[in-house]
Amino acid sequence: MLSLVTFLPLLVCVALLLWPRALPDRACVRVWIAAAAADLALVVALWAGFDAGGGMQYEQRMRWIPSAGVGYHVGVDGLSLPLVALTCLLFLAVAVYSLRETRRVRSYVCLFLFLQTVSLGLFVALDLILFFVFFDLSIVGMFFVIAGWGHGERARAAALKFFLYTFIGSLALLLGFIGLYLAAAPHTFDITDLTRSNPLAGRGLYAGLVLLAIGVGLAVKTPTVPFHTWLPPAHTDAPAAGSAILAGVLLKMGTYGFVRIAMPLLPGSWRHYALVVVVIGALSVVYGALVALGQTDFKRMIAYTSVNHMGYIVLAVGAAGTLAGSDVQARSLAVTGAVTQMVSHGLITGALFLLTGVLHDRGQTYAMDAYSGLAAHTPRFAGVTAVAAFASLGIPGFSGFVAEFQILTGSLASQTIATAIAVTGILLTAALFLRALRTMFLGHPRLPPTVPAGGITDLRTSEAVPTVTLMSVALLIGVAPRWLLDVIEPAGRAVTGLVAR
Repeated sequence: MLSLVTFLPLLVCVALLLWPRALPDRACVRVWIAAAAADLALVVALWAGFDAGGGMQYEQRMRWIPSAGVGYHVGVDGLSLPLVALTCLLFLAVAVYSLRETRRVRSYVCLFLFLQTVSLGLFVALDLILFFVFFDLSIVGMFFVIAGWGHGERARAAALKFFLYTFIGSLALLLGFIGLYLAAAPHTFDITDLTRSNPLAGRGLYAGLVLLAIGVGLAVKTPTVPFHTWLPPAHTDAPAAGSAILAGVLLKMGTYGFVRIAMPLLPGSWRHYALVVVVIGALSVVYGALVALGQTDFKRMIAYTSVNHMGYIVLAVGAAGTLAGSDVQARSLAVTGAVTQMVSHGLITGALFLLTGVLHDRGQTYAMDAYSGLAAHTPRFAGVTAVAAFASLGIPGFSGFVAEFQILTGSLASQTIATAIAVTGILLTAALFLRALRTMFLGHPRLPPTVPAGGITDLRTSEAVPTVTLMSVALLIGVAPRWLLDVIEPAGRAVTGLVAR
């Protein structure tokens, strides 16, 4: 069942590539929507049969490259199942949104189907090389999305920068994986086997170097300061659908790698260097918010808020490795908040990036000062954007509040100063979104000269349905989070137990 969920989009991609060229563009997108909906339905069935306290489930294990200790091993637990569900929901939302796409539609659809498979494959992978394969393929897929459907020459330059940065990060990650493999006896890349054996316990400098390699690879993908510079141009020049997937899914590959690989496989080194992780997390929170506050480009501003939000996750996982000054419950709460923040950020920021696509489609610019009084022309667009902005700054009632409350509460006992500094990020985020909303939606109506003579149009159905759906799920988590937390919390406790051994 899990392999079907993972590879169904790829099978549909192959079928579309082999289909006669006469297939209309609209039909290609509808096939994509049907495939994404079927995949989401399968994940709902997996969720319904999932035992929250049962550890790793739906496992499948086969020999792949046995001479090198590499196998096809997949499974889900409370850390990965929410991200699998988020991936399927976000790709379905992007598929509906893409009914408006008119450029090389078949290739566009196939690229996103390919990206869905590699994203799902990474979140279910329980072998380091399998994880690495999907990690690298996601870079390739997104490179072509940005270069092929972004905004002209700048998009191709941004795609190249994105590829080079993240590919170098993936090479560092591979070095770390090989270091783990060589330390294990017998040699293996299997994550569950490496977790049980803890091969780098007491290995000092060697273990620290392995953690450094893995940490750099994951930090580039997350991204954290100072490895974040590829993100703003990649987001700004990518198509809206590409930005939504990049922020909502691909960035989570880095943060997920911390809780799936770095923390349980290198517990001693993680505890030893936890303070470094905490400092990087707090720095990313404040730096991302400050730089976002200085932006005049709406999409670039949202890109920098991703650095800010990912910083909260890094702060939480760092605090979970600090045994002194905290108890098991606090560390578990920090990990639970980190995973909840991954889901929350994917929903809210994914919706915000789709809305930036609407803005650019109408006015051909993301410059905030080119618009004023939009609420009078586009009330539905203004309303949904305002709700998404308030959700992003962590207002109660949405998933962001639940996630950030858990992160700050779980981190405060052991990392009081860093957590207090990170709280200022919430104030800065509020300031930047309120400024953006006031500039674009209030005041005397003003539109860019690129707007057609007939005026600017409000949200269409294909734009409203995906964005409102994503915000509705964020609202559901914010009002009644128990159904999500019941899945994440047992896995969070298991991770903190592994870190403390």
